[in-house]
Amino acid sequence: MSTLTRFLRTATAAALTLGLAAGAAQAEKKDITIAYVEWSDAVVATNIVKTALEDKGYKVKIVPLSGAAMWQAVATGEADAMVAAWLPATHAAYNDKLKDKVENLGPNVTGAKIGWAVPTYVDITSIEDIKGKAAMFDGKVIGIDPGAGLMKASEKAVKEYGLPVKLVEGSDATMVAALKDAYSKKQPIVITTWTPHWMFATWDLKYLNDPKGVFGGEETVNTVVSKKLKAEAPEAYKILDNFALSLADEQKVMVDNEKPGANPAETAKAWVAANKDKVDAWSK
Repeated sequence: MSTLTRFLRTATAAALTLGLAAGAAQAEKKDITIAYVEWSDAVVATNIVKTALEDKGYKVKIVPLSGAAMWQAVATGEADAMVAAWLPATHAAYNDKLKDKVENLGPNVTGAKIGWAVPTYVDITSIEDIKGKAAMFDGKVIGIDPGAGLMKASEKAVKEYGLPVKLVEGSDATMVAALKDAYSKKQPIVITTWTPHWMFATWDLKYLNDPKGVFGGEETVNTVVSKKLKAEAPEAYKILDNFALSLADEQKVMVDNEKPGANPAETAKAWVAANKDKVDAWSK
């Protein structure tokens, strides 16, 4: 074999190798779908991680769903990720059913909790106190979207404490509207709620003690992804794996989102721009 022939074969092999490598790089999935529930904290986290991914060249679609549908979408691969999985208690039923079909990357927010709260001007301190004072609250506890983990826990609380009250279904927005109206009139109200939530920075509220432990202890908010994501989009997977927010950061953006004319996508972009070091660390 001549030297020229050997050279040409070597060059051809090298070119094929480079071509295959380039093809593999180009094959990485660039369209990412993130499912979320329309809770104020999930809106913040989802838009922030969306911005971080878009800054790395990904095209990101965010889809609002119920809690059950969100988990199902990630389990089936219809969505690539969610950053709104509350564990161990709030989303326990979804996790128990689907944990083998998804990958849990761990907490992105710690120190979260769920429960019932009242304005500080309301003279009760425990869920037990409602039993003898239900009329004070028109026999109602103001809830959020039906099927949410918080609502399931609230239904259990009504039974466990033997409360003569109706759990009113609605949404985050309708619950906040009811609170705002009652607070402006200094009327008693019991709401289902959670931390992080911007309402605690807006009004003076207190959680009611839960001596039976129906609502559990401290919660974490977790990032859960499709089983296929690591292979299909390793860089996006890395960002999602490292994604984390403090309660303070998340609640600040939540408050910003409640200002007149605020756009959650724009407030997320502003936070990302102001916290470049934190965001850059998610890619390392």
